[in-house]
Amino acid sequence: MIFVIYTFSVIFVLLALALLFTWWRLRHPGALLLAITYATAAALALMFEAWWPLVIGFLSAWALRLMGLDPGAAERREKS
Repeated sequence: MIFVIYTFSVIFVLLALALLFTWWRLRHPGALLLAITYATAAALALMFEAWWPLVIGFLSAWALRLMGLDPGAAERREKS
């Protein structure tokens, strides 16, 4: 189980880095919030060696995206 936690934590860290790069290029506040959410979830999962921070982080990021805070939300709204 620990291997799965480490694997998903690495994936979350990579997502956070990609979102930080997106924030750096576009200065979109939602990208920064998503990056912080993914990085915090990965750090907590590694600290506690538990799976529940990853689930909470994923659900939090999903909620932020539903609120329209992902970088692509504005473009999708303009096309509609």
